[in-house]
Amino acid sequence: MNQRAGEALIARINQLPPERRAQVEDFVNFLASQERRREAAEALRAMWEKLPQEELTPEIQQMIVEEVRAVRAEKRAAREQAERADRS
Repeated sequence: MNQRAGEALIARINQLPPERRAQVEDFVNFLASQERRREAAEALRAMWEKLPQEELTPEIQQMIVEEVRAVRAEKRAAREQAERADRS
């Protein structure tokens, strides 16, 4: 999208009632989170492919899975806290 089209889109969004703009913001946040997840998955896949597979024991694989889950839980908690603060 070129700058002109972006500006036109922003102008159209600004013409919407506040509740509709909030819906647009929610949707944009959703798209951004999906993009971050896609990028993180690609980075993880790339790192995984560089690791020597014969050295990855089931225990190490489980540790990796647990670490990924912990990071996701932290991010989810931070996002929920920010959303609660935004609503206040």
